[in-house]
Amino acid sequence: MTADRPHDTGSTTDIGTGSTTDIGPTSSTGMTSDIGTTSETGTAGDSGSDHHPTLSARHQEVSGGGVFGRAYRGLTFGIVSVVSLVAFEAIAVNTAMPVAARALHGIGLYAFAFSACFTASLFAMALAGEWSDRRGPLAPLFAGIAAFGVGLLVAGGARSMGMFLAGRGVQGIGGGLVVVSLYVVVGRAYPERLRPSIMAAFSAAWVMPVIVGPLVAGTVTEQLGWRWVFLSIPVLILLPLAVMLPALRTLPRTRPGPGNGVRQILGNRRCLLALAVAVGACLLQYAGQHPVWLALLPAAAGLALLVPGIVRLLPRGTFRAARGLPTVVLMRGLAAGSLVAAESFVPLMLVTQRGLSATLAGLSLTGGGLTWALGSYAQSRPRLEPYRERLMGLGMVLLAAAIVTVPLALLDGVPSWIVAAAWTVGGFGMGLNISSGGVLLLKLSRPEEAGSNSASLQMSDALGNVTFVGVSGVLFVAFGGGSIAADGPAATAGAGGTSHPAAFAAVFAAMAVVAVAGAGVAGRLRPGQG
Repeated sequence: MTADRPHDTGSTTDIGTGSTTDIGPTSSTGMTSDIGTTSETGTAGDSGSDHHPTLSARHQEVSGGGVFGRAYRGLTFGIVSVVSLVAFEAIAVNTAMPVAARALHGIGLYAFAFSACFTASLFAMALAGEWSDRRGPLAPLFAGIAAFGVGLLVAGGARSMGMFLAGRGVQGIGGGLVVVSLYVVVGRAYPERLRPSIMAAFSAAWVMPVIVGPLVAGTVTEQLGWRWVFLSIPVLILLPLAVMLPALRTLPRTRPGPGNGVRQILGNRRCLLALAVAVGACLLQYAGQHPVWLALLPAAAGLALLVPGIVRLLPRGTFRAARGLPTVVLMRGLAAGSLVAAESFVPLMLVTQRGLSATLAGLSLTGGGLTWALGSYAQSRPRLEPYRERLMGLGMVLLAAAIVTVPLALLDGVPSWIVAAAWTVGGFGMGLNISSGGVLLLKLSRPEEAGSNSASLQMSDALGNVTFVGVSGVLFVAFGGGSIAADGPAATAGAGGTSHPAAFAAVFAAMAVVAVAGAGVAGRLRPGQG
């Protein structure tokens, strides 16, 4: 992240030029660059030569080999292992969440179980970007992994829905720190020619968790209890740390400069803006869950914090889809938010409406994870490089088609496996979209923007997740979903006489519209005037 750097040179970074960077790939969870000083097509950058070392000499000298070649093998295995654990946790939580929400009498707060994690990650991502830019990515990486494990333990030991949500929040802080710092590590270690391949490897890291995750998590939930889905993961974190530690020690070090202490980083303008956005999002979600006149007060306060913060955190022109980088950032938020919001309600729908077990409901998402990896592999083929912008647009179209198909399972006579079939289509679309977005961001960024532009894409994803999961939660409750019974499939009438199927249909319809909007702006991905 570039906000308020003490070594600013006053120069302007031209993001729209198509110049490439050796630093700073981004992840599928998205985050934004700092931005009080951004122009429509770029961020105000500084050279950062003293604080942003480029690739180490050893890595610069390596001209051959792939991501599993001798120079990169240890680091690649370690990073892929971390991603695999994060993937397994995500799949496992989706599988166990309906059972956990019922057990804690928190169905009405079901969406909060997801949005609490995303909301907390907003602040953590901004912190990780500043921390990585000023002090290097290793400290925020290890701090994030530790917080991630603590959050899992708190959620697994929760005795109330409030404590469970607190654990998910701590978990979100850890995930936010990890996702930004991890990609800064990747950016400093891998040359540009290997970035499509390492992004494909990241997606491939989801394959095994997607295959075994629902089965393992469902079996653990049904045989041992949902708590062990959370409590068993922290111990597994130690192995990937041990694998990648030797390679991490070879990365170039960032020398702390004046004003780069912990207090200065936490008090940075960008971190404070991200904190305001997170608090604002919480207030809006709270107001949406309590449709009474008094809820207008927290809603107004939430908007007052959220809107100015988002405008300053995202690149200028993002919300009007300015050509180039702003549209890349916007599309990532639309893609991630619509997918996560829809996906969060798929297991709950199958458990409560079709009577499926937690295991079978979780397995319905397996195909999507596999085709996501396939889509990511497809976009990495050199012959498709000239069509990268079209790949992102095609990905959004496939995602919209998948989301709009899912609620057909609510109709009598439609087999429940249609959800799994639809999700395989959506997964392939996400593989095309997410990985291509990361490659495009690198193409439109400069070397000194490692933390900031990685954080930009991460923040966009997180904002999309928070916004659209929150909207989905409000729609779900408004259409009667909050009164789903604690046992068996939902019957008929919900709160206010609205059926439970209508609550799910409202969520999926809204997210399909978001995905269509993302496809509509794909034509503005290519830099130019506009």
